[in-house]
Amino acid sequence: MPNDATSKSSQLPTNLRLLLILEEVARLGVPVRPVQLIETLGLPKPTLHRLLHTAEAEGFLQRDLDGVAYGPGPRLRALAIDTISSERLRTARSAILKGVAEEIGETCNLATPDREGMTYLDRVETKWPLRIQLPVGTQVPFHCTASGKMYLSSLRASTLKGVLNARPLERNTDKTLTSPDALMEELKRIRQRGYSTDDEEFMAGMAAIAVPILDQRNRLMATLSVHAPVQRHSIDQIIGFFEPLRTAANKLSALHNEGILESGT
Repeated sequence: MPNDATSKSSQLPTNLRLLLILEEVARLGVPVRPVQLIETLGLPKPTLHRLLHTAEAEGFLQRDLDGVAYGPGPRLRALAIDTISSERLRTARSAILKGVAEEIGETCNLATPDREGMTYLDRVETKWPLRIQLPVGTQVPFHCTASGKMYLSSLRASTLKGVLNARPLERNTDKTLTSPDALMEELKRIRQRGYSTDDEEFMAGMAAIAVPILDQRNRLMATLSVHAPVQRHSIDQIIGFFEPLRTAANKLSALHNEGILESGT
C-alpha cells in the first residue's frame, strides 16, 4: 500500500509542483529546508531537489546563509512586487499614499525588503523645493535606514544574528550604528514602540520614521516611511508623524488583505 506522502505527491500535476514549492516558501516567510517541503508536499526527495535546483538556477529561489535552506530569489521577489502593483491595487494604494503625504507635507515612501536592502516601491514627493532624491527602485541599506531597521526588527533571532554578522556594518555617517550589539538593542526598542527612526544614520542632514505594513499573518511585507531634511524637521518632529503614518499603514494592510481575499487565495 502506498504511504500518504506517496499518494499525495502522485496527485499533484507535474506542471504544478514547482509552483506549490514557491507558494510554500513564500507562505512560510522564513528560509525553508528541503525536508520541510518533503513533509508538507509529499514529493519524492530526488524530484524535490531537482525542482529546487531549477528554481535556484532561474532566480526564483535563493540559498540562505546556511547553504541548505531556501528563500525567495530576485525573480520571485520581483513577481511579488508586480503583483502588489497591479493596476486596481496601485490606484487605491496611491490615493492612500498621497493622502498621508499631503497631511504630513513631506515625502512618503513604500519600501519592500530585498536580498541586500530595502527597495523603494512607490513614493509621493513633497512640494518643498528642498527635497532628498531617492527615486522608485532605489535600494537602501537595512542597518542604517528607518525602513531597513523596521524590517530587521521583524526577523527571527537566529536569522537576524546571521544577517548582522554576515559582514561588517558600513558606516555611512558619524551616527550610523556599526556594532551588531548596539543595533540589536535599537531593534528591541523598535519592536516595543512600533516604529523605527533614522536620525541622520544613512545620510547626513536627513531624518526619517517608518512603520510596518502587515499581511494577514501579521508579517511585515512592506514599510511606510517619511523622510525630510533636518533643516525643516528635527528627529522629534519626525516622530510626531507616527500616528498619521500608522493610520495609513493600517489602510494599506487592509487594502492588500482585501485583495488577497477577493482573489480567493
